[in-house]
Amino acid sequence: MNTIQLCASLFYFRLPREQWRARLDQVRASGYTCVDVYLPWNFHELSPGRWDFEGRRDVAAFLDLAAAAGLSVIARPGPYICSEWDGGALPAWLGLDPELQVRQNEPRFLAQVAAWFDQVMPILAERQHSPVIMVQLENELDFFDCTDRPGYLTALRDLAIGHGITVPLIACAGQGDLFGATGDVAGVVPACNFYPDDDSPHIEAEVRRYHDLLAERDLPLLVTETNRRHRTLRRLLVSGATLIAPYLQSSGWNFGYTPSTGNWGDPGNFMSHWYDFGGYVSPTGQERPEYAEAQVLARVIDVLGPRPAVATPAAEVLTDFPTSSVFGALELSGGGQVIAVPNLGLVDGHATIAGVRVEVAAGACPLMPVGLPVGSHTLTVASADLVGVTDGELVFSSAVPVTVVIDDITVVVPVGSTATVADLSLVAVPPAVTKQVDEVGAATTVTSVRRRSGEAPVAVAGDYELPPTLESLGVYRGRGTYSATTDLTGVDQLLVAGAADIVDLTIGGVVRPSFVTFGAPRRIDVRELTGPVPIEATVEIWGHANFDDTRLPALRLGALRGLGSVWKVTAVRDVTALWTVSGHWAGQPAPVRALGGWSSTRGGERVTYTRLVHSPTPAALLLRGLDEPVFVRIDSADPVTVFAENPWVLLPAGSSQVAVTLPHDASRPGLGADLLTLAAVTGWSCTAQDDELLTAFAVSSSPGLAVELPLELAAGEEAWLDVDLPASDAGYVLRFEGTQLRVTGWSGGECIGRVWLGDRPAFSGGDPDRLWIPPGWAGLTLLLRGVDGAGAAELRTLRLEPPTD
Repeated sequence: MNTIQLCASLFYFRLPREQWRARLDQVRASGYTCVDVYLPWNFHELSPGRWDFEGRRDVAAFLDLAAAAGLSVIARPGPYICSEWDGGALPAWLGLDPELQVRQNEPRFLAQVAAWFDQVMPILAERQHSPVIMVQLENELDFFDCTDRPGYLTALRDLAIGHGITVPLIACAGQGDLFGATGDVAGVVPACNFYPDDDSPHIEAEVRRYHDLLAERDLPLLVTETNRRHRTLRRLLVSGATLIAPYLQSSGWNFGYTPSTGNWGDPGNFMSHWYDFGGYVSPTGQERPEYAEAQVLARVIDVLGPRPAVATPAAEVLTDFPTSSVFGALELSGGGQVIAVPNLGLVDGHATIAGVRVEVAAGACPLMPVGLPVGSHTLTVASADLVGVTDGELVFSSAVPVTVVIDDITVVVPVGSTATVADLSLVAVPPAVTKQVDEVGAATTVTSVRRRSGEAPVAVAGDYELPPTLESLGVYRGRGTYSATTDLTGVDQLLVAGAADIVDLTIGGVVRPSFVTFGAPRRIDVRELTGPVPIEATVEIWGHANFDDTRLPALRLGALRGLGSVWKVTAVRDVTALWTVSGHWAGQPAPVRALGGWSSTRGGERVTYTRLVHSPTPAALLLRGLDEPVFVRIDSADPVTVFAENPWVLLPAGSSQVAVTLPHDASRPGLGADLLTLAAVTGWSCTAQDDELLTAFAVSSSPGLAVELPLELAAGEEAWLDVDLPASDAGYVLRFEGTQLRVTGWSGGECIGRVWLGDRPAFSGGDPDRLWIPPGWAGLTLLLRGVDGAGAAELRTLRLEPPTD
């Protein structure tokens, strides 16, 4: 790579096909020369062995359009991609094989990967060099506990080479562990992802370290993901990055049932339909201020010429504003340097460079030329970006007056003005301005709504002793229902363990509030019920985990979905007391203390508490007051880590020796422990509704009766609505006003997305209350489901807004 590449993420699977070319042209017009694109395995393999590369899945057509737009492509086929996408693109049915180990050097998994590569690698091989210039294997493997990194990456490399891939194969490190990402496998080039605080003074020092490490291997620094702000991208540039690829610079959408369940925050959240992290192009295609910043940086890179070398600044830099702890500089092939001087403050300030005092705008990072030969003259210092060089003219871009020193002559050029020094014309232009969005109309309120009388069909999935996973019923995206009858005489509580994602539970005809536990057990009070009682549950898959989060069972990569297991709690016993202690100086006979009750001056060292517990049936141990991870061993099994987010341990029937190991903290109160004796609820009948079945019903024509909003639903009640929309060449953003509803929308023949109004879990990735109907997508069908919570389930208004950011 002889030139610096600016690369924007642009994902075909998050855009309507009819917008691909316009978005690609938009990236090229920004000055970027490359796009990186994931290829999601489970977007193309809809069910085992059933492949689809047509329509919006026609990745070959997308790559050809990229080539026609003059863009290079970094292709990222995984097999794992993360990308806040359902399961990180790993097909959900992989988890049905208990011996298959995802992202490991394991034959069953690699056989599945080989089938995926058989489909996708020929598409990439046919388009090598134009437009595909690199192929990424895996994604941020250094976040994942892969037991044989060299073996796994070698297997992926050999599969790719076997399909004729000759362009560089790369693997990105998500947190700087080059071996963790690549296994140091020959022929796999390490790349780096950086997500720093944009205001950190230490970006240059961190990035420069990786530049130097890779230079020792005679490799360039490829930054395959990073922040979107161009001030930060400039700092990466002067620190040695030759590929700079801000993630999701061109935003998009999570259509249908494709969002993941997340790895951020609580833990566990849902990704919104609106997939946007503030890139320079909004999900609806509007250009933001950073778009103009991209164009300026691209012009500066053009002026810099062939790839410059990282250097130590030749001139001393002093500032009166917060700035980098280490300044970055590039040595230019024709002589001279550019030095980056970021103003990390909120007000304009001044820097002194090579003894010259210059003004630097707040939030800017000018790439200041120093000692640059210009014809028969030397550009000693300039305080702004040099964006144009022609015979007799230098053009600078700046928001504040530009100080220029030609030879030993100093001039200050106001923005929008021109000055002349010797035979050189010096032009100061303002930064480019993002074009204004054309007026596309005001928001309107939908008034024509019809409610269908029919309900979506279901597939009868059969009868089971225990609740099966949805994937075992053939539901990889969608939902299923579970029903059973059990005797609750003398039972005060039920325990639901392993349920994911969204559970709507009705017990004895009473709808309970929806819950989301990501597999952690949930206790449900049933004291008011007795005798045989029906239990009904609807379980909806919001998405499979895209990251391996060990804190909650359903956030493990490859974890399955469904109701889990339902238990009657037949007894609850406090087992906080009578634990024996080992650790520190505790000797024999072992002291007996309450759980967590040992006192010691050795803070932080581990103490183990052991106790024999007995239950005639399966049981659950609840560790009350847990606020940090502890290790729990049952009998002679390997210890497991138990987290505060899921302080439960399931035990078999009989006697179990339980050992709890935790670091000693004299400031922490002791723990409590309850033993819940359990009896399984059995005899389940199931039905299934996958996303394809629901979509087929939604897009079918069906009569209905006109209804007026607001529309109120009972908890657990569903309503299918057909909405008449006026024609629009710009498309619509739908904003829902209401509460205690989950809404799924269909248009243009496919599911556009889902929103949840009212009491709900955390959402990430964009505005969770809006859906988008792309231009030209006809019709709108909504599925509403009432959710029990604070206030009635009600859709008050449905507003159509212009597709502006």
